[in-house]
Amino acid sequence: MLAGRPYHVDPEVNHGIPELITGLGMAVLTEAAVLGAPEAAELARPLRVRDQWAYHSRLYAAAGVVARRADLQLVQLTSFGCGLDAITSDQVAEILAARDDVYTALKIDEVSSLGAARIRLRSLAAATRERAETGDARRGEPPDDEPARSHVVARVPFTKAMRTTHTILAPQMSPVHFRLLEPALRRSGYRVEILDAVGRDDVDAGLTYVHNDACYPAILVIGQLVAALSSGRYDTTHTSVLITQTGGMCRATNYAALLRKGLRDAGFGRVPVIALSTTGIEKNPGFRWTPGMLHRAMQAVVLGDLLQDVLLRVRPYEAEPGAAGALYARWDTICREFLASGKSATFGGRLTYRRLVDALVGEFDTLPLRPGPRLPRVGVVGEILVKFHPDANNHLVNVLEAEGCEAVVPGLTDFMLNGMYVTEWNYANLGTDKYRRWLKKLMRTVIESYRTPPRRATARSARFTPAADLREMAQRASSIASLGNQSGEGWLLTAEILELIHEGVPNVVCAQPFACLPNHVTGKGMFGEIRRRFPQANIAAVEYDPGASEVNQLNRIKLLLAAARPPRGDDDLDAPGPDLVLSGQAETE
Repeated sequence: MLAGRPYHVDPEVNHGIPELITGLGMAVLTEAAVLGAPEAAELARPLRVRDQWAYHSRLYAAAGVVARRADLQLVQLTSFGCGLDAITSDQVAEILAARDDVYTALKIDEVSSLGAARIRLRSLAAATRERAETGDARRGEPPDDEPARSHVVARVPFTKAMRTTHTILAPQMSPVHFRLLEPALRRSGYRVEILDAVGRDDVDAGLTYVHNDACYPAILVIGQLVAALSSGRYDTTHTSVLITQTGGMCRATNYAALLRKGLRDAGFGRVPVIALSTTGIEKNPGFRWTPGMLHRAMQAVVLGDLLQDVLLRVRPYEAEPGAAGALYARWDTICREFLASGKSATFGGRLTYRRLVDALVGEFDTLPLRPGPRLPRVGVVGEILVKFHPDANNHLVNVLEAEGCEAVVPGLTDFMLNGMYVTEWNYANLGTDKYRRWLKKLMRTVIESYRTPPRRATARSARFTPAADLREMAQRASSIASLGNQSGEGWLLTAEILELIHEGVPNVVCAQPFACLPNHVTGKGMFGEIRRRFPQANIAAVEYDPGASEVNQLNRIKLLLAAARPPRGDDDLDAPGPDLVLSGQAETE
């Protein structure tokens, strides 16, 4: 059975592999040819992966048929760098392995040489003949004296009793934000520990226990968790791990499945996995979002955005080296204390959220800066983890500041909200129900209320500008990219680039993982139209991967910065900075 994606039937894509197989004396079937067999309905579920695609479901069912038939073998065609194929290939291999069957994968790319494929297919044919001749062909069911095996592995739940006894490890994504989320979650009784920096050992663990075509962020976060459990610092019988699921079309929806496989392969299969998603994909009896926890978590995210904005605005201009970093450390401590208890000894007692925001903006607004013109401003957008995680993007913000630029990084709150700003589009085009439409509108209003104090405080300041209106960003982006692009960062990535240009930041680095399809579509794929409408746009895509050359990344960044010099007579340091007059601005608004 030759399995592959629908486009693999094209001879220009499959390079004649079906003919190669028949030339070796074997017949070729597709997965569709066996789905009518009784065994197709016998595949045990639930699967380890999130089975959300109709094509994938057919593939898994067909693999179940092959696993029960001694006269069938399976060969799966996968595409080079395809993250979704990384998900399916692991699951298909597990279905076959549970029945002692052989799994063969052929990776297809533009190279048409079939030498390696011919060798693998000949080996498969020889192994099949040998098993038949020696009577070692697999059986439909194991004998009575042999324990039954299954590709279905029961999930280890995080129970209510574990809440007080287990340390919950969570991977790092954005140091500024996640340092604040940790005390917000701890206050609700969970012993959460956010892992800090990602080192070489973490990357190596990720490459060892995660399919290397899966996703660079998956390799980092799962590698960080596996390495932490392997370090000996934690009692693995009293440790759980936490990871998020997007719940959408991105392969990140399967991060929990990838994590469970990595933990099992590393010998930590009994460690509970808490998978968090806004859609409630998985349930854990011991972990519940309460109104108080949600309230503090939203404050943490919005305060993280604010801290990031004010720090990046003043740090390149600080009159005393290290002063901005010291002020950030002070307010990081105050925010952590506030989120942990509602008061701060560092600040001097109890304080409200609004008072904290006003004082924070006020101190950064009066930090002494050296005189001089505004530096070139460079925006940083991209895949959410690579955009925020300094170890994932090779400390991109530090590189930009070392090159004499001011970095501008759009916040995390917009990423959390972007799905709530397309409810009308989804209702009109996808037929989503009215209840979900109004619920998301209500949630959007509540979350936006947390951004009101920072917006008012920054509007009163001399140096800072309020956060952009996401509704306006969506309208601007919809003239270039459909709001139906909701996989990964989706339309928001295009919107952030346009918003940066609208705010006078035409220099943009788009940080993306290698082979990240959503970023290629709504990021790199939009560059041509954005440049056509806004000739001053200076955009570069920089790809990150465990094997990517840092020298090549730096060269691309420096080429972008070579064209990122400010014009003469640029605005004063304490002014927010005028918007550029954009050609095509009327079209986008």
